[in-house]
Amino acid sequence: MVTLLVGLGASCGHAADIGYLAPPGVPAKEFPAPQRPVAQIVSPGRASEEHRDSLNEAGEIARLLELKPGMTVADIGAGSGYHTVRLSRLVGPTGAVIAQDVTRKYLIALARRTQRLRLTNVTFALGKPHDPRLPASSLDAAILVHMYHEVAQPYAFLYNLAPALRPGARIGIVDLERPTSEHGTPIGLLRCELTAVGYREVATHQLAGDGGYLAVFSPPEPGDRKAPRDVVACGRVGPR
Repeated sequence: MVTLLVGLGASCGHAADIGYLAPPGVPAKEFPAPQRPVAQIVSPGRASEEHRDSLNEAGEIARLLELKPGMTVADIGAGSGYHTVRLSRLVGPTGAVIAQDVTRKYLIALARRTQRLRLTNVTFALGKPHDPRLPASSLDAAILVHMYHEVAQPYAFLYNLAPALRPGARIGIVDLERPTSEHGTPIGLLRCELTAVGYREVATHQLAGDGGYLAVFSPPEPGDRKAPRDVVACGRVGPR
């Protein structure tokens, strides 16, 4: 087991300080492969922060997910940290943000950014493509913004994420209504893949401008989690 809770000390931007926050979950090989293309990770940011702010992207997501001061929220696929920075200010000194990514260099750069901004409630978590490696019962909410189509093993990823979500927690997935090969996820496909692992849809909202949609789900109850062998991959659902 490797547990590294990263503070914002002088060395927080060094690679040695960025690690896994939890032991490994279920291996990817235990789950069916997705029956659709997986987009490549091409950039730590989707659009300029000024443009995203003009659409009130962070504020709209926070409002719809009912994020509040004192919560612990994971920014999964944090990239350059657009949401991490804004979530840090939202949850305040009594809350916490876990910035998670599978690309170590993104987390190193983000750690340096949060240090410059004096954000002291951010922890950094390295993950695997099939496993976010987040501590059990640690999260009130998680957001996955314009990155779900890059998850190489969605069934394993969602299965391994579920234990990190506390009772009553929500996950919010933001994506575009376009094929996964074009860096989007058709909403029908998203619903199918999450339902296959036992997540339940709460609501879907259209975001302003070119922000895409926000789909809100609740995780499976511990007693309702399917065994990996019982997860059935989704067939063709909408454009790929």
